[in-house]
Amino acid sequence: MPLSQFMGAANAHYYATRDPLGARGDFTTAPEVSQMFGELIGLWVADLWQRAGQPPARYVELGPGRGTLAADALRAMAKVGLVPPVDLVETSPILRAAQASQVPNAEFHLDLVGLPEDAPLIFVANEFFDALPIRQLIATQEGWRERLVACQDTLFLPIAGDRSFDMIIPRAFKDAEPGAILETSPASVAVLRQLAKRLEEQGGAALILDYGYSGPAIGDTLQAVKGHEYANPFDTPGEADLTAHVDFATLREAAEAEGLVAHGPVTQGEFLTRLGITERTASLSLASPERAGQLATDRDRLVDPEQMGELFKVIAFTAPGWPVPAGFE
Repeated sequence: MPLSQFMGAANAHYYATRDPLGARGDFTTAPEVSQMFGELIGLWVADLWQRAGQPPARYVELGPGRGTLAADALRAMAKVGLVPPVDLVETSPILRAAQASQVPNAEFHLDLVGLPEDAPLIFVANEFFDALPIRQLIATQEGWRERLVACQDTLFLPIAGDRSFDMIIPRAFKDAEPGAILETSPASVAVLRQLAKRLEEQGGAALILDYGYSGPAIGDTLQAVKGHEYANPFDTPGEADLTAHVDFATLREAAEAEGLVAHGPVTQGEFLTRLGITERTASLSLASPERAGQLATDRDRLVDPEQMGELFKVIAFTAPGWPVPAGFE
């Protein structure tokens, strides 16, 4: 089967059968590191809403995890007068239950198709696109082939297919050494185009935070994480989180082709610093001196180039006529 099918099936089972977050899970996301992350995202949404003229708007989160980001963001929004209806796009019944406890009035959707059409939409997607299936093309002695996954007994192994893909390879990579890998994510582009269509029709914006790069580029970024450790992506499918780095250049091109205005990407560290995470850390430390050390540690984890600050990127898309969002001026 194509790698994209393998990854999609494995992640569908994985997310449907567990809460993968936190110390007892397999990985930790930025909202679980510190409340400051969600609060700053909420203030970003509220600032954009105010500068857009305070239209009726809905808060939409893609892949909301436990609902921690939404809860923190909504709390911050409410303090400046924004109390939007909330729509959460989630397929996992286990995570939906956690989200419902954090955001009791949220409406749930399996995809973007069912989102209401009555107001502008402000999307937030934190570590959502990295879990969408990717295709991999691999250079061989005979030319470029799609990377497939074969199963022998209970062993899954990546292999090169027979069909030639030379015609779609960028010129710069035509003569790459055998073993070189080029990744694409048609699933990500499809979601981005759906999102763009809604923003074109209804107005609004989207904020995407994920780890990635600006392609096209050669490299195998598929990885598995289990118990906070890296694992073989082809071992025990459905029992580890499979992700791949997001190609922000491709997302930007897709958005602009649909008529959106793109902003960024910038690093997460730069983005959060521009939004005021240093000042927020100082404020919380003043209110709770006993937490000052932990707050500083959490801030560094989010913005330090050696931790999440450099690898994670942030990009925003706005409907025509909407203001430039904070953090991208």
